[in-house]
Amino acid sequence: MATNTPASPAPAVPADPWFQDRFAARIGGANYGKGTAIYKFELIKRAKRKAMADHPERRLLDFGIGENDEMAPASVRAVMRREIDRPENRGYADNGIAEFKTAVAAFMAREFGVELDPVTEVNHCIGSKTAYAMLPAAFIDPGDVTLMTVPGYPVAGTATGWFGGTVHKLPLLPENNFFPDLDGIPAEVLARTKLLVLCYPNSPTGKAATREFYEKVIHFARQHRIIVVQDAAHIMLSYDDQPLSFLSVPGAKEVGIEVHSMSKGFHMIGWRLGWVCGHEKLVRAFADIKDNSDSGQFMAIQKAGAAALADPSIPRLVREKYRRRLEKLVGVLHACGFECEMPGGTYFLYTKSPKGAGDRTFATAQDASQFLIHELSMSTVPWDDCGAYLRFSATYEAEDEAAEDDLMAETHARLSRARLKF
Repeated sequence: MATNTPASPAPAVPADPWFQDRFAARIGGANYGKGTAIYKFELIKRAKRKAMADHPERRLLDFGIGENDEMAPASVRAVMRREIDRPENRGYADNGIAEFKTAVAAFMAREFGVELDPVTEVNHCIGSKTAYAMLPAAFIDPGDVTLMTVPGYPVAGTATGWFGGTVHKLPLLPENNFFPDLDGIPAEVLARTKLLVLCYPNSPTGKAATREFYEKVIHFARQHRIIVVQDAAHIMLSYDDQPLSFLSVPGAKEVGIEVHSMSKGFHMIGWRLGWVCGHEKLVRAFADIKDNSDSGQFMAIQKAGAAALADPSIPRLVREKYRRRLEKLVGVLHACGFECEMPGGTYFLYTKSPKGAGDRTFATAQDASQFLIHELSMSTVPWDDCGAYLRFSATYEAEDEAAEDDLMAETHARLSRARLKF
């Protein structure tokens, strides 16, 4: 005689805490923490963990890393070691020390011919990310607009929304040479626009700005009374020509600011140091917001940063390393059917995603990226904002050029076996 096994009780749904309806609408309100959407980079992390677990015998080829694979130079670390033990560096740095600001001004003059007053036209930040989070607080009121390029770094747009503003997206398309179409912005949007956020050399497309483009931006900003925020995090990784600062173009300082980072061009990932420079009053507005948000970066880090800025060989060596790696990567991907060419800047290669592999079809770059990680143990970053593209990074870990060549050979072998379709 059959016996009926009692059904297991359904797992209890945890009750909401009493403060569930107290969360601000900007982060989800009463629904905060209940969403099921998974952030793109979390999907990549999960897929990497699964690929390594499923295929421990197969080396992971990680082209998805978005940070330098080297430590800061020994000379910079030596300054840090020395300064960390000095008692005068123990206190709050507030809006930055004179030594770092002076080093920034000297760097900007040497590299770009940009003259800055280190006291009034430069202010440090705890990494450029914090600057993009803070700047909208100085300018955006409810109903205001921030113009932002896509694909791109979203932080300034997120902060714009938090202050009641909206983001108007400017797609970066190959038919526009990966520049935003400033002429196509509706008049109603322009009438409410306060900020235009740019990023050149552009992440992730790799496009480098031209002097002509910046001249157009300056005219556009004056015409519509818009403040320009130029993200120069990758500026020292410029390959088309010498690195070009927005502020080196006549009139730029009158309409905006440029935000720099010590991460990409100096191997100082994780040190969290950068600066905002440009028009005195715009820099002061940022400094006022910052003064109410943090107490400055550790002085020893600022002094190490000043030492890095004073050594022109550091960004030159960083640039040549990633130029070499990107040239190898372009050759391998091109041989496997990808439409790609050397980027103008950054350490990223942005290329059209394959449409399938063998008898499989990919509807999106996300699909292609998941195939590459699960089937080939090859990590990339998908972008589906303006068509299906994959981002390959040249920051993969390799001890020397022989290791780079070995990794490139393995990449070619795996992609060739995949029978990708474009």
